[in-house]
Amino acid sequence: MNVLVIPTSIPREDNPSRGIFIVRRLQQYEKFGVDYTAVSFDFADSSIVSLIRKITKNTKSRLMDSYDGVKFKYVLLRRELIGTVVQFLNPNAYKSIVAKFADKISRVVNIDDFDVIHAHGMYAIPAGEIARLLAERYGKPYVVTLHGGDVNDVMPKRREYIETLEKAAKVIFVSNAILQKAKSFGYSGNNSVVIPNGYGPEIFKPMNKVEVRKRLGIYKEEYKYVGFVGNLIETKRADKLGEIFHLIQKTFPNVYFIVVGDGHLKEKIQQETKDLQILFTGRIEQKQVALYMNAMDVMILPSRNEGFGAVAIEAQACGTRVVGSSNGGIPEAIGSDDYVVEDGPEFEKRFAEKVCSCLNVMYDEDYLMKRVRIFEWDNIVREELQIYEGITRMYH
Repeated sequence: MNVLVIPTSIPREDNPSRGIFIVRRLQQYEKFGVDYTAVSFDFADSSIVSLIRKITKNTKSRLMDSYDGVKFKYVLLRRELIGTVVQFLNPNAYKSIVAKFADKISRVVNIDDFDVIHAHGMYAIPAGEIARLLAERYGKPYVVTLHGGDVNDVMPKRREYIETLEKAAKVIFVSNAILQKAKSFGYSGNNSVVIPNGYGPEIFKPMNKVEVRKRLGIYKEEYKYVGFVGNLIETKRADKLGEIFHLIQKTFPNVYFIVVGDGHLKEKIQQETKDLQILFTGRIEQKQVALYMNAMDVMILPSRNEGFGAVAIEAQACGTRVVGSSNGGIPEAIGSDDYVVEDGPEFEKRFAEKVCSCLNVMYDEDYLMKRVRIFEWDNIVREELQIYEGITRMYH
């Protein structure tokens, strides 16, 4: 089996965890003896665009050739200022860009060598469209995985993506919620399957909470620990973290907050929580994330939109309870209505109350860890490989 993987996101020098779900998948491919080549795509800014980025402090670092033993190739398309403006003003400009990226990919790899083309993402520049062009040109089957943001944010504006999904040999959704959302836009679902993102049990595993807190230098006797892991953006409802934390602190004065992640809302949250006992770790490696998850009594996931919510699985694998919103695939990831708060009026108040009630009661840590074992990466990838095998049998 030889698979061409076209991911939208791969690690960058300033953010090695970008596209981490792709990295973990491909590590399992090697374990199962599957040959693959991963080719991503990006823009190379012209000198004028680079200058604008510098002035606006919107710089971006280079894509990485490898991370954690996984190698990547990538193709670049030079982006001029006028092209950026045209892309912004013309909703169909992405089609010519897709064609150019497909041409470039066909020059760096021999498409005839592959049995299946698997694209991850249907965002502004849709990997699935690139896969479809290559598949039709070379007579190959293609698979598209949708991760959440592409369905929630992009597909409402680009219903033409549905044709690419319908023509795929298989479309994988990371949650049933995302599948149902795609169906609401007109996708039939006839070639769909739900396979969530997974977690690595060698990284996310239970540790003694007191020892971890001491190791991290945050141990306080008789304190509760509440944490958040994710990008500090509106989609994650990070703009309401300050409010939620203060509501929790009213009930539990001795509470220590941990915020793992980065984003444009960080300064706002820091200002709103400067009177609390709180730690901002910034963006950190997964092994460090696992330590902080182990330090928490409860991790919160109040997102307004979420494809699946794999951080919930990772936290539960560490033996930590998760309280989340009812949005997207979060309830599927959490696995119990007892820890899910319906979105709606006074959400922050009701959410904080749910967190406080969890802090007040004991729970079955072993049950949490047993439940999430089905999400271990080798189980997830085994399902994907079965799809590849079925497709290749059908096409040969």
